[in-house]
Amino acid sequence: MGLTNLGIFHTVIGIIAIVAATTSFVKYSKINLSALTGRIYFFGTLIASITALGISKRGGFNPGHGLALFILILVLLAFYMHARRKGNNRARFVEIFSLSLSFFLSMIPTVAETFQRVPIGSPLAKDMNDPLIGGTILILFVVFIAGSVYQYRVQKKINA
Repeated sequence: MGLTNLGIFHTVIGIIAIVAATTSFVKYSKINLSALTGRIYFFGTLIASITALGISKRGGFNPGHGLALFILILVLLAFYMHARRKGNNRARFVEIFSLSLSFFLSMIPTVAETFQRVPIGSPLAKDMNDPLIGGTILILFVVFIAGSVYQYRVQKKINA
């Protein structure tokens, strides 16, 4: 599989964050930073984004590093909205959308790397341009949009 120790650590932390976020989505219809699952997602994504900056197949700064920095900004923004803007109903929309967008963006390298590595010896995709990767990301994007609309409607009812 060709992972460094940093790559293994990054992968394990990332998987934990994804499981926590999925659990939070199912239980609360959002990544809930007030719940343990939301905090696990926040810290896991924070660590995974930072460790992603030390991983590079091609050497040097690449689009994956830019994505990691953007995800880092999104989770920090969401945390700020959660911690500092408790009485602001509009801040909940920003918090929820930022966390959901960070989750979707995290899935792009997750899908690409997984499909290019699994199963070992005969991966599902040959490279990042494989239609299977693009199609899967498109499906995830549609789910993200539908989920965001649903979360908006739920939060709007809460704010009313």
